Amino acid sequence: MSAASVETIRARLQQAFAPASLEVIDEGHLHIGHAGEGAGHFRVRIAGAAFAGKARVQQHRMVYDALADLMGHGIHALAIEII
Repeated sequence: MSAASVETIRARLQQAFAPASLEVIDEGHLHIGHAGEGAGHFRVRIAGAAFAGKARVQQHRMVYDALADLMGHGIHALAIEII
């Protein structure tokens, strides 16, 4: 299993969706004192044709599926914004 980093997450999502827009933000510094001392907290803002016409739950599931092996193994928390 890979360690999660902004670069790893960005590469996975780029490969899976070829998005028109993609921003991956490490928010670990906002969660110091929480589980894992803030490590593994990320926010993803993504837009692309792959998400068009799908319900929000479906869109989020697509992102989680693309990052499945990192969930709990580098990604502790993931905020997703489909824009």
